[in-house]
Amino acid sequence: MNIPESTETDVADSGDTVADGEQSGDLPGAAGTSPVGRLAATVERLRREVRTAQVEADGRALIELAKGILVERLGCGPAQAARQLAELAEQAKVPQLQLAVEIINQAAHDRLSEVTNTFLSVTAERTPDDDAPAVRLRAAESGALAADDTQAVADSLLQHALTPLGAVSVAIWAAGADGSLSLAGSAGFSAAEARRWRYVPPGVATMARRALSERTTQWADSLASTGLPSIGHADHPDGGRVAVPAGSGGRIHGVLEIAWPSVLEPQPPQVVRQVEALAELCSHTLETHSLPGECHDVRGTSDVSELIDLVDGLHDPALVLVPHLDDQGRLADFRIRHVNGRFLDPAGRPRGTVHGALLLEAYPLVAGESGLFQCIERVYATGEPFRARRMDLTALVDQVPLSAVADINVSRHGGTVLLIWRIEDETARLASLLQHAQRLGRIGGFEENLLTGETIWNETLFDLYGRSPSGAPVPLEELAAHAHPDDAVTIGRFLRTVLHHRRPATAAFRLQRPDGVTRHIRMVAEPVLDADDRLFVVRGAYQDISAQYWTEVALAVTRDQLAHTEQQAHERNRLTLQLQHAIMPPTHAPLRAPGLDVAVRYRPAETEHLVGGDWYDAVVLPSGLVLLCVGDVAGHGIEAATSMVVLRNALRGLAVTGAGPGQLLSWLNIVAHHLTGGVTATAVCGIYDPRRRVLRWARAGHLPPVLVRDADANPLPLLKGILLGAVPEATFEEDEVQLAVHDTLLMYTDGLIERRDRSVEVSLRQLLNAARTTSRTLDHQLDRLLTYSRSDTDDDTCIVGIQVQ
Repeated sequence: MNIPESTETDVADSGDTVADGEQSGDLPGAAGTSPVGRLAATVERLRREVRTAQVEADGRALIELAKGILVERLGCGPAQAARQLAELAEQAKVPQLQLAVEIINQAAHDRLSEVTNTFLSVTAERTPDDDAPAVRLRAAESGALAADDTQAVADSLLQHALTPLGAVSVAIWAAGADGSLSLAGSAGFSAAEARRWRYVPPGVATMARRALSERTTQWADSLASTGLPSIGHADHPDGGRVAVPAGSGGRIHGVLEIAWPSVLEPQPPQVVRQVEALAELCSHTLETHSLPGECHDVRGTSDVSELIDLVDGLHDPALVLVPHLDDQGRLADFRIRHVNGRFLDPAGRPRGTVHGALLLEAYPLVAGESGLFQCIERVYATGEPFRARRMDLTALVDQVPLSAVADINVSRHGGTVLLIWRIEDETARLASLLQHAQRLGRIGGFEENLLTGETIWNETLFDLYGRSPSGAPVPLEELAAHAHPDDAVTIGRFLRTVLHHRRPATAAFRLQRPDGVTRHIRMVAEPVLDADDRLFVVRGAYQDISAQYWTEVALAVTRDQLAHTEQQAHERNRLTLQLQHAIMPPTHAPLRAPGLDVAVRYRPAETEHLVGGDWYDAVVLPSGLVLLCVGDVAGHGIEAATSMVVLRNALRGLAVTGAGPGQLLSWLNIVAHHLTGGVTATAVCGIYDPRRRVLRWARAGHLPPVLVRDADANPLPLLKGILLGAVPEATFEEDEVQLAVHDTLLMYTDGLIERRDRSVEVSLRQLLNAARTTSRTLDHQLDRLLTYSRSDTDDDTCIVGIQVQ
């Protein structure tokens, strides 16, 4: 009874209760009396009947096969063989089906017999039912042999052999000659999944593909652990998988893949051998399976006459190989079916002697380190062609060293393997290398016979001269006519050395071509003497060194320019340092003011080319007040130094007016913006009143001063003030600080604390920690701050220290 899959599933789901009730005695209820419930119960009953009929049919086939064996061995009729089978089963107290399987195993002596006998030997007591492993395997074999396509084989394997092992689905893949996989049959997977996986292109990594390429059984406790996709991976990603190459006689026809619903534990050897036997059973079906667009030979070996005709027309040596199997049907060697006319036996044997011989017997070295025999095995097994360049071929070549190198091509054609190789011609290869070297090096060779007057040039030399290869070469005597007139003396000396003194010589000259292009040429020549010590041939070479010449010229010019630039930079830095040191010498005498001790330290940058714009000033004004300031002009070099001089002198002049520090910075901002070419700078300006011990101060984008009192050090409040020169007009906030005796005020530039690997806040905290350490004198304290400064920006550093007496 054929019911569409979707309808059958819906009916079965809606009638589960009814079906169960029917099995337990047709329980009454609405579900049991509904039309859908009765239909579901009928479907389930028909399914059981079909399965039972299939099992009985397979069992009858095995019993009939065992009867046939008894007929052949006992020489009796079918009826007597049936009675004999019944009597033997009764005496052994086993079912007739199990006894029939044992009779078949004894008569078959095949791989399936070995597996089933293993099951029987490890079973202490025979299983008196039809579900014994041996019976299941033979039933699966019977169903596979009776099936008319690979899909029916997959159904039979899953029903008879794999479901008792806990497997839920099976896929049979057919291998293509290009390494692709086609789904020949499947069971347990949905129809949609089978359609999605009907074809796997070559090179796509799957579980089955790995088994095919490695030619070994692949076991995985779960599909997810392999990291490989495969059919049904969405349904059971954590289920166990096994992929077994399905082949016989050394040739792999496909892959048998089996899926379990959960994690698969390591299987006993009996189950492993059972799975491998099932794969071998699939190989017989796949052997007759035709892929789309492929014409398959049922016998596994194709007619090689056309292939032999093709091989005979090749210009390279070639062998046509056919597999040679041992007594147990395993691939043992390859027989040489044909050799073409290009083949030369290294031992000097006629081709007729080699024809028909086994490959390993005729050429045992192919199984050596080169791995050629293993490559042939792999090609025959998988159908994937093998190609290799410069492979060591030691046994199939003649008139070359044993370590000959060849390009190899191995391919399978039906049941035969074609081996083609091409020996590298070392002479041609070296000539090609020489030709490329001459082309890349712009080298042209010549040979001139002085007796006959014949001159030979190669193609490159014609190109150097700008002449057509069909034209006549230029003899040595006419060389000066094609060179620059200023090089005539050089060429004459060169020709006298070669032709008169008969010694090798070299010369460099300028070649003037017909197209007006001048080439710089280096020429090398040597004389060749005959047996009577007479000069008869001169050979040599021209090399175009124009690129090298112009490179040397450009390099010389660049060196001159670099030397001039370095001299200018050195002079510029020297003048800048002189200007800077004239204004702010590194050593400065301490400033004496009433009730105040002022010390100044200035440390220039460590590298001369980083001359900066740091400046400081400490001067007693006519009013008795003291001007204290530090600043930093942006940039380096002479521009920064001159801008620093302008701002420093401007502030001194403006301070005489008696204005406060905020007003002074406002005026100084106008100077920076309008009168110095738009420079920017930071500054701190203070006016100290010695009578009141009060400091009025303001800042323009600069770090605030640090007040050291007793054993504590803290920065003054951060007043508002933009850096100088940023805007045309700006106002700056002022503040007053009441100082006490022994207080120390530190004004500095960022070169004292600035680091590339940390923030200014962190560097400032380190400065405060260093400033808290008491020192004997103010000079000692400033020297100590410079010594232990952790700055790493190679910038100038200024420190002004003020200590109240």
